[in-house]
Amino acid sequence: MLLSVKDLTVKFPAGRGAVTAVDGVSFDAGKGEILAIVGESGSGKSAAALSVMRLVPSPGRISGGPILYKGADILKLPEKRMQSLRGDEISMVFQEPMTSLNPAYSVGRQLTEAITRHTDMSKRAARDHAVDMLRRVGIPSPESRAGSFPHEMSGGMRQRVMIAMALSCRPELLIADEPTTALDVTTQAQIMDLLFELRGQFRMGVLLITHDLGVVAEAADRVAVMYCGRIVEEADVRELYGNPLHPYTKGLIASVPRLDRDAPRLPAIRGAAPDPFDLPSGCPFSARCDCRADKCGCSVPALMREGGHGVRCYLYHGEMEAGA
Repeated sequence: MLLSVKDLTVKFPAGRGAVTAVDGVSFDAGKGEILAIVGESGSGKSAAALSVMRLVPSPGRISGGPILYKGADILKLPEKRMQSLRGDEISMVFQEPMTSLNPAYSVGRQLTEAITRHTDMSKRAARDHAVDMLRRVGIPSPESRAGSFPHEMSGGMRQRVMIAMALSCRPELLIADEPTTALDVTTQAQIMDLLFELRGQFRMGVLLITHDLGVVAEAADRVAVMYCGRIVEEADVRELYGNPLHPYTKGLIASVPRLDRDAPRLPAIRGAAPDPFDLPSGCPFSARCDCRADKCGCSVPALMREGGHGVRCYLYHGEMEAGA
């Protein structure tokens, strides 16, 4: 297994107490596999992704683990070793390229610096490799575009530059955090097609963080659904879309617009996610759930599995325990 995360917990101290952004999350990602982590804003998916890079912003703290990358616990590696992994074996495409690219340097220079940092290439060879990577990700006239500054490029082109930078050292694991946010639909499709194609070329594992279920359906092999810091359902992408179990997952899928649906209004999940400073004692989704039972308000259900499908809901506990 390329990446194996076990009981990951991330906490952020705050004035009203500590917020547990990620609460006992476990997932695996294999080589050449795309694992999508989905959920609404504040569900903890980005915090989980940043934990893999050991880049949780201060004052956040990773208080649970381990995070195993090729069998080694990332949380126990010296910082120098972790720095050599970032951008080399493990790369990340951040959500907003304008805040990730340095506005004072050309994209070619930034790519070249990233390559020379992690390889023994000369500056000239690194420059040629940077131009080749820009070509691979579909940047037109890459030789001249290498001299452009980030503000001279469109959002889609900047995102392609970020992907080129992330893949320039041929990583074994790519973390893509909302790679299509704020892009138009056509550019979104191009970016996802590009990630899918490059995944095949480089045989890398991909951890895709998104709230877009359309992107997930098109690109992912497996899906983990997060709610209030926990994974509430995990399955193969076809199984999840064809047979969703958790009421939250059902609500998410039902709210996606469809051309074959003739209805005056889209279905919606009622209510809102609970205050992270005041989470209920039981299932955090229970107040919004149409299938709520008395025990849902008393304790958090465990994640039960049957085959490759896991769900955190009391509706299936007896059935899955009997099947196990």
